Amino acid sequence: MSQDPALLLQMLVLLLAIGALAGVLAGLLGVGGGIVLVPAFFYAFSALGYDGPQLMQICLATSLATIIVTSLRSVASHNKKGAVDWEILRGWAPGIAVGAVIGVLVAANLRSVTLQIVFGGLALVIGAYMGLGKAHWRLGQAMPKGAGRLSLSPAVGFLSVLMGIGGGSFGVPLMTLFNVPIHRAVATAAGFGVTIAVPAVIGFLFMEIDPASRPPLTIGAVNMVAFFIIIAMTLITAPFGVKLAHSMDPKPLKRVFAVFLTLVALNMLRKAFGW
Repeated sequence: MSQDPALLLQMLVLLLAIGALAGVLAGLLGVGGGIVLVPAFFYAFSALGYDGPQLMQICLATSLATIIVTSLRSVASHNKKGAVDWEILRGWAPGIAVGAVIGVLVAANLRSVTLQIVFGGLALVIGAYMGLGKAHWRLGQAMPKGAGRLSLSPAVGFLSVLMGIGGGSFGVPLMTLFNVPIHRAVATAAGFGVTIAVPAVIGFLFMEIDPASRPPLTIGAVNMVAFFIIIAMTLITAPFGVKLAHSMDPKPLKRVFAVFLTLVALNMLRKAFGW
């Protein structure tokens, strides 16, 4: 596909808007950007004509590339406040990384429409938990070790890669269900994000994408234009989201976001099934 200036300009404008929104939501609600970025990339690239059978792989890989930067920044920030639980992170990181690598191998061999169904289905579960979950729900009084950790940690990495998201969407609910205080869960989940994204992006950089169906300046499955624009915009807009979060009650906003996420997930499933 020709890389004409008009198309590049359209792509630039769409990505600037996506990056601004993702940054505000990340700062406001503490949700990882991936849950917003993946469907936003999908609709943006589709609108520009890049809707081949590997489109979702490009969306997942590019989202995960941005998560490396945002998660590292988040871990450093939380660590200054002593909020990161390094014992949990050290214990869970190896399994999460293994799950992430398996996730890349599976994602590379799935069609875009299958990944749309996976994303839509899992996003419905996350949306339901955000909207209906209660702070007092518990599965245990401490994070699992032994067989529990051995089975759950790869699952976190695997499912996160299939959705192109960091550690927050699965890691935070998991830790709070096992009695980790919410601020420690959010801080530690940022470390999960790094552990998921780094091995996944390395794998995606070596993935072969049909040149006719990939956006300009795509290396492997990672679109470098989107990567740099999103990073730049989230640096600018995330502080505004944080300020907003301190000036209003985020609980009803999380309910609103849960509804928004549910609608996005249903629309992704609708497109996947051709309805």
